[in-house]
Amino acid sequence: MPAYFAGKFIIVIFAIVKNTTDKILTYLLTPLSWVYGGVMWVRNKLFDTGILPQVEFDVPVIGVGNITVGGTGKTPHTEYLVSQLCGSYKVAVLSRGYKRHTKGFLLANAKSSPETIGDEPWQIYNKFGMRAKVAVCESRKQGITRLLQLFPDLDLIILDDSFQHRWVKPRISILLMEYGRSVMQDHLLPLGRLRESRHEMNRADKVIVTKVPDTINPIDLRVVVNELNLMKYQKLYFTGYQYESIQPVFSEEAKFATNIYSLSDKDAVLLLTGIAHPRAFVRHFSSYPFRIKVEHFPDHHNFTRKDLQRIQQRFQNMKGERKLIITTEKDAVRLLHNPYFPQELKPFVYYQPISVKTLNGIHGNENNLIHDILNELRLERYPDNNDISSQTGVGNNRVSDYDYHIGSGSDYNSDKRYDDNTDIIIENNPDSTSAYNTEYSGYDCKGEDNDYPHRGNTESLDF
Repeated sequence: MPAYFAGKFIIVIFAIVKNTTDKILTYLLTPLSWVYGGVMWVRNKLFDTGILPQVEFDVPVIGVGNITVGGTGKTPHTEYLVSQLCGSYKVAVLSRGYKRHTKGFLLANAKSSPETIGDEPWQIYNKFGMRAKVAVCESRKQGITRLLQLFPDLDLIILDDSFQHRWVKPRISILLMEYGRSVMQDHLLPLGRLRESRHEMNRADKVIVTKVPDTINPIDLRVVVNELNLMKYQKLYFTGYQYESIQPVFSEEAKFATNIYSLSDKDAVLLLTGIAHPRAFVRHFSSYPFRIKVEHFPDHHNFTRKDLQRIQQRFQNMKGERKLIITTEKDAVRLLHNPYFPQELKPFVYYQPISVKTLNGIHGNENNLIHDILNELRLERYPDNNDISSQTGVGNNRVSDYDYHIGSGSDYNSDKRYDDNTDIIIENNPDSTSAYNTEYSGYDCKGEDNDYPHRGNTESLDF
C-alpha cells in the first residue's frame, strides 16, 4: 500500500513539474514567435504587393510544400506526381538539396550521391532518373532557368518544398498537411511548428491531407473539412500510404529473401528512423506479432560512427530467433552511403518502401488529383502515349509500378548528359547502353522497347 501511494505521489509531482516547465517555455518562446511572425508577415506582404517581384515561367510549374516543419510527406507526394505524369510528359524535379555539401545548380547524374545533391533528390533520381530530370539549386528561379536552357522541350517542372519560396509563382500550388496534426491549433516557430501564419494557406490552390489512416470514417473527414474551411477556389484531397514489401538496403549483401509476414512472436525487429514524425512508421509495424524496438534520430540525421556502434550494440542485445533492422527509404539512402556502417549488420538491414494512394473524400470518388491538375494545366498528351493510370501489363504505353533497389544507380536515356555535375555537355553514343540502370519493366515512358540490361542526439523507444 505505501508503494502504491508513493507511485501516485511521484506521478503527481512529475505532472506538476512538466506543467510548470511548459508554462515557462511558453512565456520564453512566445515573444520570439511574435518576432518571427512579424518578419514573415512583412515578407509575404512585400510579395503580395509586388514590391518583391515573382517570376512566372511559360512552362507549367507545380509547387509542393507545407506550412509546418517537416513530416507531411513532401518527397512521397513529389514521387507520386512524377510517377503519374512522366509517362505522358517530359518532367523535371527541382529541389533545394537540403543538407547537401555542394552549392549552386547541379543536375543529378550517375555519379551523384546524397552528399552532392541531398538525400531526398537522390532518392527521387534513383527511382526516376531514366524518366525525369532531377536537379538541385538554392534559387528556384535560377534552377528553372538553367533547366529550360538545357531542356527547352520540358512540359512541366515540379518544385519540391517550395511553399515558402515565393520568388517563383507556380501555376499550381499544392499544400500538404499531416492528418492528426492540426495547423489550426498550432503556433509559429519557435513556440510551435508553423513556418508562417495559417492564413497563408490561402495561397494554395490544392490542399492535401496526408497520412490518412485506412480506418477513417466520413464523420472524421467532415471534421477535417469543417476545421480547414478552405476558400471556394481551393480543393481538398486526402491521401494515405501504401506499404510495399520490405527490400534489402545492401542488396549485394542480402543472403536470403525476407517476407515480413513470415516473422512470428519469437522474432524481433529494430526499427531505425531518422525522420521528423516516425509514429506512423512505427504504428504500421505494431500490428505484427514480432517484438519491436525503436531507435529514433532527428530528421535528416547523418549517422556517425558512434551512432552505428550504438545501433549494432542494441541489435546484438535483442532477443529473437530471427532479427532484422527495418528503416525508412530516406534513412536507407544515408545508410547505404555511410562508410562506417558495420559490415556484419548489412545482411540484416531492410527498408520499407511506401507509395502514395489517394482516398475518397466525403462525397465519394472525387479525389482525382492528377485529373484535376491536367485539366488546369491544359497540357496536350503525346500522341503515342496513353494514360499511365489506366494501363497495365507489358507491351503498352505505361510505365509499370516502379520496382527498384535503393543501391542501384540510374542514368538518363538521352543523347546528352552532364559529366561530373559540371555545365559541360558531353555527347553520348546513342547506340551504347548505360552502365547504371534502375530495375524497371523494360519499357520507357514513351512505350518504346528498351534493351537495357537488368540489374538487379538520439531517442530510444520500446513498444
